Formats: sequence, structure tokens, C-alpha cells
Amino acid sequence: NLKPQHALKYYRQAIETADELGMDPFSDEILGVKIQVAAMFEKARSWRQAINTLELIRANCLEWIEKVGSREGNQGRRTKVLGKTIGISVRLADYYANDSVRDYETAEERLVWAVTAALKEQRRREAEGVKDGEGVWLEDEEIGGTLEALGHQYESQKKHYLAAPLFLQALGLCPPQSCHSVVLMNNLAASLALQNPPPTPGQPPTSASSQLDAASKWAQKALHLGQSIKPPQRTEECDEGCAVATINLGDFAMMDGRVQEARKWWEEGKGLCKGIGMIEGVKRAEEALKVLDKGGR
Repeated sequence: NLKPQHALKYYRQAIETADELGMDPFSDEILGVKIQVAAMFEKARSWRQAINTLELIRANCLEWIEKVGSREGNQGRRTKVLGKTIGISVRLADYYANDSVRDYETAEERLVWAVTAALKEQRRREAEGVKDGEGVWLEDEEIGGTLEALGHQYESQKKHYLAAPLFLQALGLCPPQSCHSVVLMNNLAASLALQNPPPTPGQPPTSASSQLDAASKWAQKALHLGQSIKPPQRTEECDEGCAVATINLGDFAMMDGRVQEARKWWEEGKGLCKGIGMIEGVKRAEEALKVLDKGGR
């Protein structure tokens, strides 16, 4: 029973009041209120209005960064506004890629900008050092999340050769003994197995067998890491990651013609998925086993 227009009136009143009080329009508080307007439209499934709201906020932030951000005394504010703009761009990409919008080209553009801006700022600080008043930049995991989002965008476009290096970079920024590392290893493995890079002049094409071998090694790493992590560090991502890695190993074995090994992995994966209530994984394994039982290979 959301009433966006009714709620919008109160959001506008809050923003106008803040303006009258002379509050910084690019402060966390005011940007937060404006972002909530987009979130309200998202909940109402008014995707275009959500997009238009965030695009306006993003444009204003970029203008401020360009015209005002480099002035003396604005270093800390610039850090915060740039970080917010990166987060807004990632959210916009999610909106553009929504099934009701399907503007995948713009989704990719927003994510590429977010990744480029995050890494550029990080590298500038590493090269020049942190200037007085700049404050801390994004955490490694936040930058990794941006890389991962772009990787998934390329995956959805079947550009696995572009997704793989992004998942690898994100893995490098993720805590090594974490369940999310298991997820990233699985993403990397799948991208490697499905590589379809355009030919490089003067370079021999990568063989399918070597791609599958690399994919299997990453899936094995995911499985071993997922099995090694114990509570309280262990989360659902570890359980699901182990199940996914096991089924992926079956897929990779089948793609390489190792039928009996594929069956073994799929049966094991089916059991793991049942144990954690992962219905999609159970269906995926059962479908693969049915193909084998019908003499698919």
C-alpha cells in the first residue's frame, strides 16, 4: 500500500527545510534522504522514477566534485561525495539491469565508471599518499563488491572473458579465509570454463582443455576452503559454495568427457544441496543425472 506521491511530498519538505537551515546538500544526511526517495520508488516498482531520481543525484554529485571538490578545505567532503557517487552508480546499474528496464548497455556504463573511479582514487592515494583531511577511502571489500558487480554484468552478457579478471581482482580484495572468497572462486571457475574471448592477432587460441583444467582447479580451491572454515566464521555462503563447487566440478568433468567423474560429483552435489535445502542445486544436479541416465553421453 505504498503511496509514493504522498511520501514524496514529505521528502521534499525535509529537503527544503534542510536547505533553509543552510545544511550541506552533499552531507551524508541530505544525500541519504534523497537516496531514500529512489528506494521508495524501487519498493513501489516505479523503476524509471527510481532511475531518474538517482541519475539527478549522481549528476549533481559529479558536478560538485568537478567544480568544487578540489578546492582547499573540501578534501574530506570530496572523499565522501565520490564514495557516495560510486555507490549510487552501482545501484543505478542494478536498476537498469532490472527485468522491467533491461537497459544493459547503460548498466554496464555505470558499473565501468564505478570500478574505474574506485580504483583510480585508490591508486592515486597509493602513489601520492593521503592528503591532509581526505579521510579514509573505500574498504577493500567495498571496492571488491564493485568489481564483482561488473563481473556479474559481463556474465549476464556471456562476456566471460571479461568477467573472469574482475572476479580474480575482487578475490584479491576479499579476506582470504572468508566464505565470500568461496563464492568468488566459484564465480571465477565458472567464467574460466565458459571463456569465449575474441581471437587475438598473432596469439594462439586458448584450448578448451586448459580452460577446463583451470576452472576445475579454482572449483577445487573453493571446495577445500569452504570445508576448512569453521563456526563462527562459517556462514551460509560456505555451505552453498561447497554445494555449487561440487556441482560445477561435475559440469567441468562432463565438458571434458569424463562421464563417470561427472556422475560422482553431481550425486555428491545433490546430497549437499538436499542437506542445506538448496532446491535449485538439487534440480540442477537431478537434471544433469537424468541426461546421463538417458544415455546423453
